Amino acid sequence: MKKIRYFFEFLSLSLLLALFRILTPETASNLGGWIGRTAGPRLAASRKALNHLRAAFPDFSEERAHAIISGMWDNLGRIIAEYPHLTRLARENTSIEHIEKLDVLHNSKNGGVLFSGHLANWEIMGPALFFQAHLPIGLVYRAPNNPGTAALLERARSLNGTLKTFSKSLFGIRKLVQHLRDGGFTGILIDQKYNEGLPALFFGRTAMTSPAFVQMSQKYNCPIVPFQIIRTNGAHFRLIVHDPLPVFDENGAPRPIEDVIAQAHTLLEGWITRNPEQWLWLHRRWVKS
Repeated sequence: MKKIRYFFEFLSLSLLLALFRILTPETASNLGGWIGRTAGPRLAASRKALNHLRAAFPDFSEERAHAIISGMWDNLGRIIAEYPHLTRLARENTSIEHIEKLDVLHNSKNGGVLFSGHLANWEIMGPALFFQAHLPIGLVYRAPNNPGTAALLERARSLNGTLKTFSKSLFGIRKLVQHLRDGGFTGILIDQKYNEGLPALFFGRTAMTSPAFVQMSQKYNCPIVPFQIIRTNGAHFRLIVHDPLPVFDENGAPRPIEDVIAQAHTLLEGWITRNPEQWLWLHRRWVKS
């Protein structure tokens, strides 16, 4: 049964991507958004997303909460529709603010780590940095369980192999470590639950968080730079480069990993609070969710 379900998932995604590919980026994004906000709220997963939102923002009214979840589905539908157009969107529809703060990466002899969250279209980060900032970046991703859909999405996010990608697997992590040892740059999303990680507060609740992005920065003595992504109007984006997080104290000793994660979470909470409809509330981010 699983193979049959996987086949139809793969077929459906293939047909959707083929449709979106023949449309302009804006038309594809608008169509994907319509599909998302029309079908998404009817799915059982929408109740889970609402529960997560209510726990993070208990003061929100029911009307506002439902509007945010509808906006989340709109955003998710747009992301799927935008996969065939990542190159054009990164070149033409994306502005990078404070791009001069990337100098710390360009001047680094040990590579660097950029982190963000599942906000707006998170797949834009790598292509935009590659085309506009000339930063060859490898992307860490979590592959879907369906190998067919995983291959489709990996081909799209890597721009058919132009960008390096590292799956969250034993083999992928080995490739990532070698990439960092060679002075490469890595983009990673830090807002997924990681059961083997460290407990850290996120919107006032305990969230198991991978410490890898901090550990990599400290081990290879490379900067760690926060990267905010905002959808501004349909298929247009702002990418905001923030100041690097300090991972060593004034004496050159590694800061406690928990402190760096807390600082990163504070940034993420602020980004999500400003645009809650652009975050992926579907994740089981917290210990009890």
